[in-house]
Amino acid sequence: MGRAFEFRKARKMKRWGQMSKSFTKFGKMISVAVKSGGAAMENNALLRVVVQNAKAANMPKDNIERAIKKAADKGSGDNFKEIVYEGYGPHGIAFVIETTTDNHTRTVANIRLSFNRCGGSLGTTGSNEFMFERKCMFRVKKPAGFVLDDFELELIDYGGDEINEDGNEISIYGDFQSFGALQKFFEAKGLEITNAGLERIPHELKELTSAQQEEVEKLIEKLEEDEDVQNVFHNMA
Repeated sequence: MGRAFEFRKARKMKRWGQMSKSFTKFGKMISVAVKSGGAAMENNALLRVVVQNAKAANMPKDNIERAIKKAADKGSGDNFKEIVYEGYGPHGIAFVIETTTDNHTRTVANIRLSFNRCGGSLGTTGSNEFMFERKCMFRVKKPAGFVLDDFELELIDYGGDEINEDGNEISIYGDFQSFGALQKFFEAKGLEITNAGLERIPHELKELTSAQQEEVEKLIEKLEEDEDVQNVFHNMA
């Protein structure tokens, strides 16, 4: 699970670092967070996480502040919604795609086109979401005097069920409903959260040949280039 996330994160950060429209994606995420929980970061856990992730992707502070102000303006015309699409890529690989959009017609048309051009097909809601388990994920800086066993015992009470050490950081996974409790735990402990989000972990992975993997990767890249797409999950090993 941990390695799969790290691979997706590395690819995503590399892509976002090369594309100016990455800031547009974060702007949409900020808009959704503000309109669901307000513009005050001290009272909006989701907004704090989105801003942390935006900073990690080198989004300028001014851009972040403008996005928050615009979302907080009740007169703003932005009306973004989070919509999940499902489908199958080449060689029967299952996909779940999370989007943030203000135009469902445009988004579904673009996603369908990507599937069609890459030898896949867009499915119906619920067609394969059951094949994935939702997990929350946090990366925090390792505190001084860190003891893994002691940390694991504390996390159990807050819904954490897996910890991976990686240099000076720790990756923590838990049930997606434990997101808020875990975030409060880390903040109360004074731990710096460097990245956080919700993952969809496949129950089973499907093995493909190198040539087949390249075909699926083309679809993944095509989907992730869409400004409305936030996350792409699949069950390819």
